Amino acid sequence: MTRWLLTHPDALVESHRIQLKAMLANCPELDVLAKHVRTFAHMITDLQGDQLPEWIESARAVTGLPSLSRFAHHLERDLDAVVAGLSQPWNSGVVEGHVNRIKMLKRQIFGRAGFELLRKRVLLAK
Repeated sequence: MTRWLLTHPDALVESHRIQLKAMLANCPELDVLAKHVRTFAHMITDLQGDQLPEWIESARAVTGLPSLSRFAHHLERDLDAVVAGLSQPWNSGVVEGHVNRIKMLKRQIFGRAGFELLRKRVLLAK
């Protein structure tokens, strides 16, 4: 069910689409959640962070879905950063990749040598 909600409706096979539609028809809370999830996914994929404040207001107004309200509340805590993240085409993926690589090198030499060996391994690693 979660995979069906998180997958673009056009990417679902017909049988799954029919089952999802039946489940959403039988559970109004799930239908509301699905609409909010799809709207949020649309904001992410189309870089429409300017729509986030309206989305947060509609998510916090929903009764019966406390997890959605909490998620919206936590987004509000750092609204400027989230809006920028949803609006800008840049990300920190490359930096995170380098940090991950350095941590892996550090784990490999843990307890064997000091900073100098780590420095050489980082500089010589590809």
